[in-house]
Amino acid sequence: MLAAASSALEDAGLRGSLLVRDLDTGRELGLEPDLLFPLASLVKVPLALDVLELAGTGELDLDEQVLIDATIRVPGATGLCRFTEPASIALSDLLYLAVAVSDDTAAEALFRLCPPEQVTRRLRSMSITDVTVRHTIGELHRSLASRLDPADAHLAQTLAIDSATQGRGHVIPQLDVSMANSGSARAMADVFERIWSGADLLPGTADRLQELLAGNLLRHRLAPDLATDAASWASKTGTFLHLRHEVGVVTHRDGGRFVVAALTESRVPATTQPVAEQTIGWVARMLHDEVRGCAGPSRTG
Repeated sequence: MLAAASSALEDAGLRGSLLVRDLDTGRELGLEPDLLFPLASLVKVPLALDVLELAGTGELDLDEQVLIDATIRVPGATGLCRFTEPASIALSDLLYLAVAVSDDTAAEALFRLCPPEQVTRRLRSMSITDVTVRHTIGELHRSLASRLDPADAHLAQTLAIDSATQGRGHVIPQLDVSMANSGSARAMADVFERIWSGADLLPGTADRLQELLAGNLLRHRLAPDLATDAASWASKTGTFLHLRHEVGVVTHRDGGRFVVAALTESRVPATTQPVAEQTIGWVARMLHDEVRGCAGPSRTG
């Protein structure tokens, strides 16, 4: 089955770090689950976790109004990124926009309150060692991709694909795992497992994060293969140049809960790749069905 999954990714022009874990038994199955990738918007999950933990200790007030103006606004397709005038937004609403709508300006505002090094310290305090936050969302918009005309987007895609080293380095710093926000499928699965168990988190943090992730509006990658009338899906996506990620938890009507993490990169220099998106979902479903139906020791490949 793992060979078939790997072959499907290869045929779609993808390489990925994927992991499915049964949250109740710990049984798991993966493809290169420890391979590091730049996180793109997946970084908004540990960012939101840190904000909520600080709110839980009283260091931040979720009712506080934050001014969003030209000094903080970053380019983007959603939410506050599209605003043209200053606006005051409650911290709790910035959390919703950053996680459920993947609003980059909202995330940038949160990073002003919780800088990258602080978010990383939070993860280390939870014994999560393979997710590292090194820069804000604004750094992604200072990459080559943001300086090209949309008609030349394929040039940035080509550079992203062709300029990586075997050691996961890259000419674009935001794609170099030693300089970018980075993590693996296994490490992101660990983050989501903490969110669903509440382990190491203050009361209220896990419930609020689960609610935000369940409200995710970007559901085109894994939800078509995992969400049904008998199974709910809560997740966060991440997309930047050739990167296509999603991590979430599927909860079945019978009570089964599985974290599904898929971090992938494409070698096809195109922004719109429906076959790649469909393949990621199909492979994730293969792994999920195997873990849900199998009995025996965990396996990774």
